[in-house]
Amino acid sequence: MSIEEHPVDSEQDLGSIALVTINRPDKLNALNADVMVAIKGMVAWVESTPHVRVVVVTGAQPNTPIEGKRAKPNAFVAGADITEFVGKKSDDIRVMFADNAVEALWNLSKPTIAMVDGFALGGGCEVACSCDIRIASTRSRFGTPEINLGLIPGYGATQRLANLVGYGKTMEMIFTGEMVDAAEAHRIGLANKVCEPEDLLDTTMAMARMIGNKSSNTLRVGKATVRAALDVGLTEGVAIEAEAFASLFDSKDKEIGVDAFLNRTSPEWMHE
Repeated sequence: MSIEEHPVDSEQDLGSIALVTINRPDKLNALNADVMVAIKGMVAWVESTPHVRVVVVTGAQPNTPIEGKRAKPNAFVAGADITEFVGKKSDDIRVMFADNAVEALWNLSKPTIAMVDGFALGGGCEVACSCDIRIASTRSRFGTPEINLGLIPGYGATQRLANLVGYGKTMEMIFTGEMVDAAEAHRIGLANKVCEPEDLLDTTMAMARMIGNKSSNTLRVGKATVRAALDVGLTEGVAIEAEAFASLFDSKDKEIGVDAFLNRTSPEWMHE
């Protein structure tokens, strides 16, 4: 992994944008144990570095192929490194997930942007979903193909993807394992913006600079406040609503309202 710092403003000292590149192009930037450790280290560094205002996460561009070999496709992150799944049992995975990098990125207090150019599959889609904003090139593809391994997403896609694109589309993506292209990702709300590959860096950095120009304290508070809306899930929220609805049946105003409705009169509330 590499980190480059870019100024928020070329003329004023307004802090920097950290451009973080997951750098395993020969493996389509697949997530392995080393990458996960590096992401957690990056998050800790960003949190402890006041002048970093915004984080942009991307994947390395493909290397130039050896003569006679086909070039690798572009990838943001093409998933987890499946070779690390071999021989693993549930207890091994539970340890891995107890302190995982995708959650660390999700919990970062500063604004994050995923700059997606190419495949964002499996864990790669989840890394993108753990960022606050996603900007994608037209050649990008998003997907959750874990079903083809006899698995489901494990780094939060069942939750964060549903918040972004809705229940039905999430189910379709998880059940089928099929990819969605950049245009569809934008249509369903998975990608905030889509642009041509040659414009991706400029488009992403322009948004990062715009965000970086704002008050970092206000950004932190704004992010935390919006995130709070996600902490109470649909099931819990419906249960809370049902209890509140039921409790109103013990109120005086319920009796007044129902009586007025049935008798076609105007209610005179007691506010009790």
